[in-house]
Amino acid sequence: MRSYLDFEKPVAELEAKVEELRAMSAGGNAVAVDDEIGRLEIKAGLALKELYGELTPWQKTQVARHPQRPHALDYVNALITNFVPLAGDRKFGDDAAIIGGVGRFRGEAICILGHEKGSDTESRIRHNFGMARPEGYRKAVRLMEMADRFGLPILSLVDTPGAYPGIGAEERGQAEAIARSTEACLALSVPNVAIVIGEGGSGGAIALATANRVLMLEHAIYSVISPEGAASILWRDSSKAQDAATNMKITAQDMVRFGVIDAIVPEPVGGAHRDPEAAIAAVGDAIAQALAPLRNLDAPSVRRQRREKFLAMGRALS
Repeated sequence: MRSYLDFEKPVAELEAKVEELRAMSAGGNAVAVDDEIGRLEIKAGLALKELYGELTPWQKTQVARHPQRPHALDYVNALITNFVPLAGDRKFGDDAAIIGGVGRFRGEAICILGHEKGSDTESRIRHNFGMARPEGYRKAVRLMEMADRFGLPILSLVDTPGAYPGIGAEERGQAEAIARSTEACLALSVPNVAIVIGEGGSGGAIALATANRVLMLEHAIYSVISPEGAASILWRDSSKAQDAATNMKITAQDMVRFGVIDAIVPEPVGGAHRDPEAAIAAVGDAIAQALAPLRNLDAPSVRRQRREKFLAMGRALS
């Protein structure tokens, strides 16, 4: 069953009428409803296109968090063949919030990392809603170093509200683990591409997204803190999250303008959750396009390009 966001109410009402008319038609009702169904479908499609053509930053935040939006494992299952998952940080344990492994992307051997939020209650709890602990980032470092050793390009699928802020995570060195993962990204001699597929939250995202090419889905968000967190700090009122989202400049369009990301991957009308197959296919094409020019670079050039990219961000705004 499709889940609708608050601002999608006009579309929900039209599509509910369509389903009602279809049920009447299937039940053998003599009323000619085909024309009416067609008219309502066109109206719903136009309403959806209009809504998604002018989303506010807060509405994009809601879309980025949509429970039916494809997550990291959906992309892995669709885009990666011969995927072999790898687990554990060899220090403490395994963290299911970050998935990783090796496989083939369009015939090429590749290492994959990603935040996984889960798709139902059980899996969301198991993956801790995509909020990684230190062992998750240390697992990522282990896999990055392995990929570097064997000359495998790295793909990171970023989708997290932020690193897990629990006591245990802090006791085990959360900040140090994030810093080490970011450092490992910068030191790689193989190309790495990151794509923000939903939420790119704080250092928890940067730890995997310090890449040669950084992409974002059209309705994804990328920020130093969640809108709710910013509102609670600035106004001491988390209900002002909508104002915070507007002022923080967190959308993909903002990130391109500021030079933080390299490209935006278009989503189907109505968001990636409306047509996951089309969204995943578009992401696959964008990844292939981003990797292509990096294949011919030698190791020093790969590292230099990545470092210069991030060092140039502050200069672009000065």
